[in-house]
Amino acid sequence: MPGVLIDLDGVIWESDQVVPGAAATVDWLDRQEIPYLFVTNTTSRPVRLIVEKLARLGIHTHPDKLLTPPIAATSWLSAHAPGPAALLVPEATGEDFAGIPAGNLDGDDPLSAIVVGDIGEAWTYQLLNQAFRRLMATRPPALVALGMTRYWRAADGLRLDVAPFIKALEHAAGCEAVVLGKPSPAFFAIALAQIGCTASETVMVGDDILGDVRGAQAAGLQGFLVRTGKFQPTDLKGDVEPDAVLDSIADLPARLG
Repeated sequence: MPGVLIDLDGVIWESDQVVPGAAATVDWLDRQEIPYLFVTNTTSRPVRLIVEKLARLGIHTHPDKLLTPPIAATSWLSAHAPGPAALLVPEATGEDFAGIPAGNLDGDDPLSAIVVGDIGEAWTYQLLNQAFRRLMATRPPALVALGMTRYWRAADGLRLDVAPFIKALEHAAGCEAVVLGKPSPAFFAIALAQIGCTASETVMVGDDILGDVRGAQAAGLQGFLVRTGKFQPTDLKGDVEPDAVLDSIADLPARLG
């Protein structure tokens, strides 16, 4: 199999623990010289810290081996919405938006975009309403979603991710967000270009039946679902049929070999 895209949260790690066999699988991909890329909707930390976390888990890689929504978004903003952008992202993630002028939701200064990532418990009614009011302006800013993940599994259970807040803003303001993360076909296209593979010869390995599997299949890739992370047995009873179901990322070499 010429190309592999790999999700991180729930596939390579669960909370702060590496999934057994994940490091060995990455080593196998390296030895087989199979092009691969870590593709994640994680917006809670910058690429620099993701690389450091992978290293702590025994997986040593380079920033060029990762594609995150903030990296894709900086390119899109520079080309399509230059100017100040309100960044609703964790403070640490702001370093991946270097070169993008910072704007504020509070006030009347012009905004080119509102960028929404996973800010968790930082969400308040006031913040959501400020974004809504900006989107209702005569010349509204672009609404940019850093992925459309519905939820994720934390140490204390399932937590809402970006998609529910984007859907609320889209519904209230009658607009459509630009999605720069899974399951956007544009995001998968960027990933494929980065590894130099076509969609038909590439698989996506993830724990999200919709964002990973259905998103990949819609973009022309194969979608492999792992039974780790946020996987639930009901995922296999819906209308999305994975191309393969693996107990974990540790089973990937046997499936590809």
